[in-house]
Amino acid sequence: MGTPSTVLQVALLALFVLPGITYQFLRERWRGPVPGERDLSERVLRSIAASILLNLLYLIVAGPALVRLARRVGTQGWQGLTDDARQAGLLGLLLFVVVPAAAAGGVTWWQRRTLRSARYRSTPTAWDRMFENRGSCFVRVRLKDGTWAGGWYGSRSYASSYPQPPEVFLQSSWVMDPAGRFVRPIARSAGLHVRGADVDLLELLLPEQAQERRPVQA
Repeated sequence: MGTPSTVLQVALLALFVLPGITYQFLRERWRGPVPGERDLSERVLRSIAASILLNLLYLIVAGPALVRLARRVGTQGWQGLTDDARQAGLLGLLLFVVVPAAAAGGVTWWQRRTLRSARYRSTPTAWDRMFENRGSCFVRVRLKDGTWAGGWYGSRSYASSYPQPPEVFLQSSWVMDPAGRFVRPIARSAGLHVRGADVDLLELLLPEQAQERRPVQA
C-alpha cells in the first residue's frame, strides 16, 4: 500500500482511522484497562472495527453530503477545503471527535448500567482492587517455598498496577516467626520488595490485628 499522495486519499485515510482511535482511547480512559485488551494487536483490531461501524453510520446518516464533499476535494484538492474552512473544521470535529466520544460514553454507560448487579469492576485485577485507595497496614506473605515475610505498607510504600506485573514495595520489613506472626521490625530496614510471582498467599492486616498475631513473649 503506497503513501497517500492526494488530499482525498489523506482525508479518507483519516476518516478510516481516527474515529476508531478516538473511540478506543476514550473507552480505555473511562472504563479502565481490561486483560482482554492487553495486546496492542487486539486494541488495534477493536479500533479498526469501531472505525468501520462509525463510518457505516456516517454513510447512513449523511452519505450524500459526504460523497459531494469527497468529489469536491478530489477535483479541487486543498482549495476544496479552504473555500469553506470553518465548515470543514466543524465536520472534522464532529466525525473524528464528537461522535466517537459520544459512542464511547454511551457504551461505557450502558455496560456499567447492565452489569451493575454482576461482579464486574472497572478495576482490572483483584491485585489492583486490593491496593486501590489502600491505607496504611501490615502486609504478610507466604512465599512459594513456605517461608513468611512481612512489613509495613505506609505512605512511602508502592504497589504496581495492571498491566504491570504484581509487585509491592513495603517501606519497612519485619522479622516473622515460622507461623507467620510478626515478631519485631528489622533494625535500619530500608524496605522490602515482594514479587507477586513468588507469593503463594498475601494478607493485609490492620495494626491491631497484627498486634493480636504477634507471639506472646515469655
